[in-house]
Amino acid sequence: MKLNPAQKTIVKAAITAVAMFAFVFWVMVPLYNVLCKVTGLNGKTDPEPYTSVPAAVDESRLITVQFLATNNKGMNWDFKPSVHQVKIHPGEIGSLSFYVRNPSDKDMVGQAIPSVSPFEATDFLHKTECFCFTSQPLEARGEKTMPLKIIVDQDLPKHIKKLTLSYTLFDITALDKRNGNKKRTAGL
Repeated sequence: MKLNPAQKTIVKAAITAVAMFAFVFWVMVPLYNVLCKVTGLNGKTDPEPYTSVPAAVDESRLITVQFLATNNKGMNWDFKPSVHQVKIHPGEIGSLSFYVRNPSDKDMVGQAIPSVSPFEATDFLHKTECFCFTSQPLEARGEKTMPLKIIVDQDLPKHIKKLTLSYTLFDITALDKRNGNKKRTAGL
């Protein structure tokens, strides 16, 4: 079958579009993850819950952990930590919470993405319980308190005395509806 020039152009455009989508969804995400892991850029943390190992608390050191909460553009929830910082010993469990309120007239679903700085400390701040592990549905005008438990690893380099754990809250309502509300877990 011979194609005329217009049909050839359509076929080429379709192949190009498929190739672009394949590149973005199957190449860029893993490449980005590798880049973040190698360089420490973006302070991206491990999405899996930390499994603690038996170890003593290092009472010779005290680490300040600061907490920040921001909303991504288009997310109108009130979002804030219960405390802005804690001082904990490496190996000790720190417990706090974050508060969210949906001031809108519609049910929404949010997802918090964590980031740690300095980037050198990313592998040493572990979350044992975190609202960032799952998406957070919230009814119109609803509010809730979300728990967070952290451990600063005893292997944190000695020169690091302060860490910042920041969360950016995203509106994923449309994505949650497209996925049929089947699975509400963080994929990042």
